[in-house]
Amino acid sequence: MAEHRHFTRPWRERPLEEAAHFNPAFCGELIARTLNGYCKQSRTSLPFALTFLILPLALHPGTRRALPRKANTAFASWAGENADVLSTVPDRVLHLRPVSREALLFLSQLGAIRVDSDGVSLGEKPLSLTAKPAVSTDEVDEIRRTAGLLGRWFAHQSQSGAVLQTTGVVLQTMGIRV
Repeated sequence: MAEHRHFTRPWRERPLEEAAHFNPAFCGELIARTLNGYCKQSRTSLPFALTFLILPLALHPGTRRALPRKANTAFASWAGENADVLSTVPDRVLHLRPVSREALLFLSQLGAIRVDSDGVSLGEKPLSLTAKPAVSTDEVDEIRRTAGLLGRWFAHQSQSGAVLQTTGVVLQTMGIRV
């Protein structure tokens, strides 16, 4: 549990690399990109529990590179071919849970998202994600593209519970109520 308390440190006490990759603005942007991709494919809210998969899948280089190139790939078949990659997802979900929560709260406070009993949907003031940042790296660009892909991919899956089960994520362990 010590690593979970690490994310409760004040930002000035965190390493610079951590501040760059795990700050609420960047992680919130990734969640917003996933939500935008999801909403373009589905007329429903993104299931709340799936928001906790975004950062562990998009930020981890090995997982990001193993993800399918097309959003219509069946999750179960992809998972069957990538069991080694998926074996570490539950730990990463637990480790990044505080970061995901902080990013969701940040987006909610901005009015960019709305969280209700149906899940997560675009808020009154969704983030504008069309402009390319003036300064970026290839890795960050890849992370951003992956976040959008995740939204489209999640929208093509029939049940969010099956996605969570396939990744080995147990909601009770995460402390998430759906």
